[in-house]
Amino acid sequence: MSAGDSTRGPGRDAIISGVRKGLGVDNSDGRRAAVAKRLGAPPAPLVPQRAKGGREELRGLFRKFLEGQSATVIESASAAEVPAAVAGYLRSTNLPLRVRVGNDAYLEALPWKSEPALERKRGPAAGDDEVGLSHAAAAVAETGTLVLASGADNPVTITFLPETSIVVVEDKDLVGGYEGAWEKVRARFGVGAMPRTVNFVSGPSRTADIGGQLVMGAHGPRRLCVVLVRG
Repeated sequence: MSAGDSTRGPGRDAIISGVRKGLGVDNSDGRRAAVAKRLGAPPAPLVPQRAKGGREELRGLFRKFLEGQSATVIESASAAEVPAAVAGYLRSTNLPLRVRVGNDAYLEALPWKSEPALERKRGPAAGDDEVGLSHAAAAVAETGTLVLASGADNPVTITFLPETSIVVVEDKDLVGGYEGAWEKVRARFGVGAMPRTVNFVSGPSRTADIGGQLVMGAHGPRRLCVVLVRG
């Protein structure tokens, strides 16, 4: 059907004009300015009461929910302690001292020489990788949730393919509610840019779809360790 075919219905502009007329609004510069202002400086969202606590309260809430979902939480006083925390967890669970990791600048800058036996394999996870190490973009205290942004620095396969997932999150990126987590993601990637995917992880993978029996690791890692860096 050609663009000038008289059998075509009303054009897009005519339809939108009719909608505006029905709503009693116009296409004024004032409305455009109001939209631009809201997008440029969004109003503060509603935040649940339990997400408004102080730092210690938020840390405790974060730990409580994660441990309630069968995750392990390790608190490190500083970034320098992260390699020891990772190696210590692997030893305590009888896992090999070998992790798959992306090109994350924060993880790369850690003092890994303090754990010379710990091997780090770079790039997206492979089928035989047992442990993945990621750096979370943010964490949400109100539900004990990690916010993981995909990319070459933290490939999404590292989060979901290995049976054991270790995630490092900095205390400065721990927020009360989900609204604050999105602010962290926007600040990290810049205005108008987003990662290809943002994954919300609250504990190891689990399902009870078949026969009502709880199965760990059906759709992802069966073990989750979170290293919270307070320094």
